[in-house]
Amino acid sequence: MHTPNDEPRAGNFLRTIIERDLAAGTYTGRRFAGTPGDAAHHAAGPLDAARIRTRFPPEPNGYLHIGHAKSICLNFGLAREYGGVCHLRFDDTNPEKEEQEYVDAILDAVHWLGFDWTANGVEHLYFASNYFDFMYRAAEALIEAGHAYVDEQSADQMRATRGDFNTPGTDSPYRHRTPAENLARFRAMRDGQLADGAAVLRAKIDMASPNINLRDPALYRIKRATHHNTGDAWCIYPMYTYAHPVEDALEGITHSICTLEFEDQRPFYDWLLDTLCTLGLLAQPRPHQYEFARLNVTYIVTSKRKLRQLVDDGIVAGWDDPRMPTIAGLRRRGYTPEAVRLMCERAGTSKAGGWTDYASLDIALREDLDPKAARAMAVLDPVRLILTNWDEAMGAGAIDACSAPVHPAQPERGRRAFGMARELWIERDDYRPAAEKGYQRLYPGNKVRLKYGHVIECSGATTDADGRVTEVQARLVPDTKSGTPGADAIKVKGVITWVSAHDGIPAEVRLYERLFTEEQPDAGGRDFLASVNPASLRVASAVVEPSLAAARPDDKFQFERHGYFVADRIDHRDGRLVFNRTATLKDSFAR
Repeated sequence: MHTPNDEPRAGNFLRTIIERDLAAGTYTGRRFAGTPGDAAHHAAGPLDAARIRTRFPPEPNGYLHIGHAKSICLNFGLAREYGGVCHLRFDDTNPEKEEQEYVDAILDAVHWLGFDWTANGVEHLYFASNYFDFMYRAAEALIEAGHAYVDEQSADQMRATRGDFNTPGTDSPYRHRTPAENLARFRAMRDGQLADGAAVLRAKIDMASPNINLRDPALYRIKRATHHNTGDAWCIYPMYTYAHPVEDALEGITHSICTLEFEDQRPFYDWLLDTLCTLGLLAQPRPHQYEFARLNVTYIVTSKRKLRQLVDDGIVAGWDDPRMPTIAGLRRRGYTPEAVRLMCERAGTSKAGGWTDYASLDIALREDLDPKAARAMAVLDPVRLILTNWDEAMGAGAIDACSAPVHPAQPERGRRAFGMARELWIERDDYRPAAEKGYQRLYPGNKVRLKYGHVIECSGATTDADGRVTEVQARLVPDTKSGTPGADAIKVKGVITWVSAHDGIPAEVRLYERLFTEEQPDAGGRDFLASVNPASLRVASAVVEPSLAAARPDDKFQFERHGYFVADRIDHRDGRLVFNRTATLKDSFAR
C-alpha cells in the first residue's frame, strides 16, 4: 500500500525493537495452532509462519476516531512491513456500554483505512468475550496458587486501604484467607450468590509497591448485565487490565503496542503473564508490551464520552457528522484513507508526544487528491450575470459550446462539456461597485475572462431596496473565446468561474469549518463546549456545472477555485445533489 508521493517510511523506536527481536530470534521457536488458545493448544501446533503478531484491540463502545487511526496504521502497518499478522480483537469485557452497532462500525473503519485481518486465508478476528472460559480458569489457578483472593471490603474501604503515592497500602482483612476459602467465595461470585459490588477478585502482589497498580489490582467484579456476545451466561466480568494481557498471550501476540497511559500498567502485565506461564497455562515466549505517544490533533476532542455528548446534545448530527473526528465522520467529510495514513506516518511514532496540527490532514488530502480529483466549476453564492449584447454578438438564444479538461494534467481522461449563454451564474464576491486596490474581478469598466469562455467587460449591476446586488451586467467581447486565435487579443488580469443558467444544476453544498475555535478545546479541564464554533457549518444553495449530474456518493472533485468536495455518501441520491467541502485549496487557518 502506497502513500501519496511514495514517501519513505520514517524510522521509529518500535521498528528498532522489532528488528532487534527478529535479529535475536526472540520469537523464532514460537508455535501457533491456527486459533487462539492456551499453552497446550499452541504446543500441538506448527511453528508460527508469522514473523511477528500485533493486534488492534478496540472496545466496541463507540465509533473509532482519528487517534485510533494512528494505532490501526501502526499495528497493521508494522505487521505487513515485517512479514507478520495483525489481529483485530474486540476488547468487549464491559457489557454495559458495548453494542453491535459499534462492532460493525469498527469493522467498516478498519477496512476503509485499507487494512484487513485475514492472512493466508485465515481470518484473525477475535472477541475477548470468547476467552471468558479460559480467563475464569486462569483466575481459579491464581487463587489455588495463592496469587489471588476475594476481597469483600466496600469500594470506599478498598480505596482507603490502597494508600497513595506517599503512603503504602494496607492489607485487606480478607487477604489472608486460604486458597480454598477464596475459591469458594469466587465460585459464589460466579454463581450469582453475591450482589453487584459485594466482592471483587484481587491479585495478591504487594500492597507497599511504589507502583500503585501493583497494590493488589482487581481481576474480576460482579456485574449483572446482558453482554452483546455472551448474553446472560456470566454475572462476573474480568477487568480490562487482567483480560488484556491474557488475550495477547492466547493469540500469540509478540509485540503488544499501546499508548503511553498504559505504561504504568506494564509491570502488572508482565507479572500476570510470567505467573500464568509459570503455572503452565500460557505459552512461552510470551508477549511484551510497548507504549507510544498517542496522536494528539489540534481543534478536536477524542474522548468518547465527549464525542457522545456532542451527538446526544444535538451539536452534531451523529457519529458520522463530517465535523466529527471519527473515522466515519472523516470519511463522510471526504478525507481519503490515503490522506489519513499519510498524516499518521508524518506525525511520527515516539514516546515524546506533542501535537499535530489539524492542517496537516488537509495538506495530506490535497497531495492525495490533486492528481486524482476531477475538476468542475461550481458557484456557491450565485448572483445572475447578464451578457447584454449576447444576442447581437452570438445570435438570439444561442448556446456557445465550451469544454474543459476533466483533469488539466491528464488529457487521457477526456473533457467535460457545458454551454455559455446570455444568462450565467457567478459568485457574488466577483462583483464590486467600484475599483478596489488589488481587486481584479468585475467592477464597472473592468474586463475579465470567463474561464474556458470569453472575455467580458462589466457595465454595472442592479440592486434591491437594501442595496443587495440582484444582477450584474456585462458586455461580451467578441472573438476572445479561450482556445481560439483571438483569445490573447485582449490581456486581462482577472479570471472568474461561472455556470450557465440554462444547464447549471442546483446543489446543496455544505461548507464545513473546524468544530472548535480553540486548538485544545478541553485543555486544563475546561468546558470543551464553550469553544464550539457556531460557524462550523454553512449550507449554500449552489449551482454546479452539468457534468456533476453524474456524481455518485463518495465521488470526489476539485471545485475550481473553491477546494475539494465529496458527494455526500448518505444524502446525495435520488436526484438530490449534496456536496461536502473537505478542504479549501490552501489553508485558510494559516497564521
